[in-house]
Amino acid sequence: MAGREVCVCYFVQILRQGQPKISRHLAYLRKAGIVTARREGKWMHYSISPPADAAQASILASVLASLRNDRKMQADLAKLDRACCAPQRLVVPEGAPRPALLGPLRKAWKRPVNAIPVNES
Repeated sequence: MAGREVCVCYFVQILRQGQPKISRHLAYLRKAGIVTARREGKWMHYSISPPADAAQASILASVLASLRNDRKMQADLAKLDRACCAPQRLVVPEGAPRPALLGPLRKAWKRPVNAIPVNES
């Protein structure tokens, strides 16, 4: 989800996991305050939401930085990028929204971990 809003249907196709399993894990992440969801009609859009707590935000930033170097994660991100440009290549429900880029988080995904801003309040 690095800097994007992503619909569950894209996770299903890219990760090759069932929708209930993916939705359950996204619910765990929502409960932990790491992911937010926005409903648009019948579609749920998920995105990463850095925690307000500085220590938690720092841990999340470190995890995301580590994942940037993971080959499997890079391959999955490439699949998502290709799907956004050519959604007809994936088997997603008709009318499924394309993952939308979210400016600040997308930029943070590409920055070194120590450059990601953290709320220090």
